Amino acid sequence: MSNRPKVTGRDLRGVMAYPPTPALPGAERVDAVDTVDLAETERMIRALISDGVDAIALNGTLGECATLTLDEWKAFAGCVAETAKSADPDFPVFIGATTLNTRDTVARMKFLSGLGVTGTLLGRPMWGEMVAPVMERFYRDVAEAVPDLAIVVYDNTAAFRGVIPRRVYQTLVELPQVVAVKYAGGASVGFRYHNDMARTGTSFPLMPIETDWYPAWEMYGEELVGMAWSSTTAMGPGPVLELRDALQQGRTDDARWLTERLRWAHEPFLVGQDFTEFAKYNIPLEKIRVNGAGYLDVGKCRPPYTEDLVPAEHVASTAEHVARYDQVKSEVASRFGARAPKLSQA
Repeated sequence: MSNRPKVTGRDLRGVMAYPPTPALPGAERVDAVDTVDLAETERMIRALISDGVDAIALNGTLGECATLTLDEWKAFAGCVAETAKSADPDFPVFIGATTLNTRDTVARMKFLSGLGVTGTLLGRPMWGEMVAPVMERFYRDVAEAVPDLAIVVYDNTAAFRGVIPRRVYQTLVELPQVVAVKYAGGASVGFRYHNDMARTGTSFPLMPIETDWYPAWEMYGEELVGMAWSSTTAMGPGPVLELRDALQQGRTDDARWLTERLRWAHEPFLVGQDFTEFAKYNIPLEKIRVNGAGYLDVGKCRPPYTEDLVPAEHVASTAEHVARYDQVKSEVASRFGARAPKLSQA
């Protein structure tokens, strides 16, 4: 086994999709067991790869890493790994292994290494807030323990109780296992983003969310921001992939138009209105919008973060977001034509 990951930060270009973990009926029950819909998981992975995303990351917040049992997480990871390998043996897949402590995280990473996946999407323990030296030791420890597994650092300021300090980025640059950062969405292209990028340079992309990709690309270019992350791809990836193509082909007017339409579609969604409020209902609101769009059937949320406790006004604004995204998908198809699925490389 190699002591280096299969990919480097320079290898990652395009769109990294962030889909949910599909759930079987009854997954919202406290006594539910074996809740992962493996048939829909296989269909989901094949669809995203066939439709043209460039990488897939799973088991973050939307992927319900925190509410899957260990057996469910292993079953899901195994299904994803087998499906992706059969569709395209070289396709980059990053499966979340975040836990409340280093030892459990390392154990999960070793399991993923055994499956042969590209890497892990990795947040950090958050029971106690991590100061910079602790954060640095954590990432060094896990990288040393499983050196063949690539790491996409999961920067979620709400879930992990704060930003990643700039000095930590210098440490991450020194670890060959770190190949990208899922940068906190919302105000990606600002002073913090600029200052963090001054530490990372071309070592690996600080991936902005798709609605911030064009302005980041304009400012820093493909070498620095060649990849973006997108959970919106789970609603149908067409518009986001058209944005990728426009950026990579230098079609600035199309990239600007696509960004404007994607931002218009997101206007009603709570994440852009009040991120602090959105963070309270992140998982159910994301699953509501994904199911509403109809591209995937991901079922109900697992407890305690269930849909029945989401305020009605947030559900209504999410429905408006889904309707707008449906309109944008139609506009994009009319303007650019239908996208042909990629041929299987199996």
